[in-house]
Amino acid sequence: MSPLVFSTERGRICARCGWPADNCRCSRKDSDATVPECVVAKLRVEKAGRGGKTVTVVYDLPRNAPFLKDLCADLKRACGTGGTVEGDTVELQGDHRDRLRELLRKRGFQVKG
Repeated sequence: MSPLVFSTERGRICARCGWPADNCRCSRKDSDATVPECVVAKLRVEKAGRGGKTVTVVYDLPRNAPFLKDLCADLKRACGTGGTVEGDTVELQGDHRDRLRELLRKRGFQVKG
């Protein structure tokens, strides 16, 4: 079965996200989204698919490239570890949840996880 491409009710449909093409979620340019006053950062630890290495992931952050780059650099420096920015997440090598909770709260973030 092929995906829905056009609907008389909603018009053209995006093949990737299923939303109407004029309100498509996947084609939005969120790389320069504004950073809200109260940022909610969520933490998790991943191990699967990483060769047994533990990675701390800070996710659900605003998709603002300069903001994420600066945040990643500050967190890497404070934890003394490597890391990267992937989409709207910051990934740090190792389990640093306790240290990150404290650091993010000091920056004024609301932390979950």
